[in-house]
Amino acid sequence: MKFSANEDCIQVIDETTNVVNIINELTMHGTTNNEDPFYIFDIGDVVKKHQSWIERMPRVIPHYAVKCNDNDVVLATLAALGTSFDCASKVEISKVLSLGVQPERIIYANPCKSKSSIIYAREVGVKTMTFDCDIELQKIKKLFPDANLVLRIRCEAEIAQCALGKKFGCDPVIEAPKLLKTARSLNLNVVGISFHVGSGCADFPIYRKALGFCKVLFMKAEELGYNLTIVDIGGGFPGDNDKSIDEVSIIINQSLEEYFPEKHVRVIAEPGRFYVASAFTLITNVHSKKNIYNPLSDEIESTMLYINDGVYASFNCLLYDHQIVKPKLLKDHSETEKTIKTTIFGPTCDALDEIIVGANMPESIDLGDFIYFENMGAYTLPVASPFNGFPLPKVYHFIERDMWQMVRSMIPVEANDRFIEDFIGKTIEIVSTTA
Repeated sequence: MKFSANEDCIQVIDETTNVVNIINELTMHGTTNNEDPFYIFDIGDVVKKHQSWIERMPRVIPHYAVKCNDNDVVLATLAALGTSFDCASKVEISKVLSLGVQPERIIYANPCKSKSSIIYAREVGVKTMTFDCDIELQKIKKLFPDANLVLRIRCEAEIAQCALGKKFGCDPVIEAPKLLKTARSLNLNVVGISFHVGSGCADFPIYRKALGFCKVLFMKAEELGYNLTIVDIGGGFPGDNDKSIDEVSIIINQSLEEYFPEKHVRVIAEPGRFYVASAFTLITNVHSKKNIYNPLSDEIESTMLYINDGVYASFNCLLYDHQIVKPKLLKDHSETEKTIKTTIFGPTCDALDEIIVGANMPESIDLGDFIYFENMGAYTLPVASPFNGFPLPKVYHFIERDMWQMVRSMIPVEANDRFIEDFIGKTIEIVSTTA
């Protein structure tokens, strides 16, 4: 296998492989600048996630949350597979529309929108959008009275990586019925109810509770003359490679059958990390090391490693997404090797740039060693900045040939030629087993 360090291509690999093999290929042959961090993006992992979603929740139409990871190849892959999208800004809407996605496949899921954003949505035909207060309704009435509105209620999980209720959503019991009446008085078209239990949810029964609120509001809306047709169950779905959606899908499917057995009700969701978390692996390099000595014995009692990516770039997920990252060493180390308390810092001159504290790691880790981190596809690259002058990681894309053939067979006919010939500006390269 000869994997090249070329961001501008998608490499189709003839053999079964894994990310570690590709990392070794890139680092051992000097095809990358080892002083800069980089990602390996397994496109096939996204496709497998899409298959898993369809198999486990066939009634729930996924609208990928663009804010989670707006990588061009991610969006193009999902667009080609027929996925819909959750956008929160003019730029996100524009980016998705540029892929040939019809505006009907977009929900503008930001309850608090600027005036210019509402006007833009109107001009490009994105009619479905959320709201959670009366002032937003007044704004929409003035700027886009023909919009299809989805009322966002608040129903938060007790355990979630990122709670959203303190910023978005209305109380489902007291505020929501009043807002439905306000929308009715303004002659606005409310078409559904939405909620978001929190990003990275670990309290799956909360979906049943939230769907119960939706059912009650559907009935209240009917009393006002509305015929609601959309239930948006938001995001919160796990995406790491050691997690699945089996448990949450059972709860959601059972709850939908209980509260919304009517097939005319369209059920959508806004998964983000589910699709991309495990598809991206970050590879970093140790550029500096500092040993901390016991002042009495003069023995090393801990060590500090400095790597080429940090909290101002990919590891912003530690601050904003409350993620727990797990370092893995590319170089083999004996299980019996002596370990030492290790703190890993990013490259900037800010002491806040701290990634791992007090981990037990092999004492022999040295300059030039590679440390990689799995499950780094969610809320990393979109928020990264080149603070202090350090470059952002490049992204290298690959897919196994068997998966590539399957993807081509899944793509709608009208999108197939573009996908093959010009996949979002990336050329297709075949990596042969004999290369």
